[in-house]
Amino acid sequence: MSASSILAISGSLRADSHNTQLLRAAQKFNPGGMDIEIYDGLRDIPPYDVDLDTPDLRPAAVQELRRRVAEADGLLIATPEFNYSIPGVLKNALDWLSTDWTRAEGLPLRRKPTAILGAGPGAFGTVRAQLALRQILVCTDNDVVVKPEVHVFRSHERFDADGNLTDEDTITLLQDLLTALRSKTEGAATRA
Repeated sequence: MSASSILAISGSLRADSHNTQLLRAAQKFNPGGMDIEIYDGLRDIPPYDVDLDTPDLRPAAVQELRRRVAEADGLLIATPEFNYSIPGVLKNALDWLSTDWTRAEGLPLRRKPTAILGAGPGAFGTVRAQLALRQILVCTDNDVVVKPEVHVFRSHERFDADGNLTDEDTITLLQDLLTALRSKTEGAATRA
């Protein structure tokens, strides 16, 4: 069986984001059986506009994101926590991915194996943001990895000055999450 293709999306636009660094750590500590590609076009996604949400009118950046999500075997989403929830840019991208007004294209997120994680500087990491994200992913019918939960709290203590994840417990949890995601993608492939 070939490696599962995983599209990794960071909900942060910040250059030195610990959430983006978590996705780089996922690439580095990949337990195998997955090709993890980090999506870097979140900044280019315009605000959701239902009047433009058709195959002929969608902005090119949105079409590209929808294509990449549809082609991926699974998703890995790292979210920071803003105001007890996910960042607006991440919610906006999910809005563009959640529709099929023509009823002919298919829903890019429907039954897509998805793992979520997040890093934050506080004592709770991104617990509330991940809860909010899980609620969204229930609505979009993603096939979400339930356990383990990866809430990287006091994230500034878990990365070195070069942005490398150094905390062994977090590395183990990350690998366990990736293994669970790989199992879901392999299960989806056998059902297809």
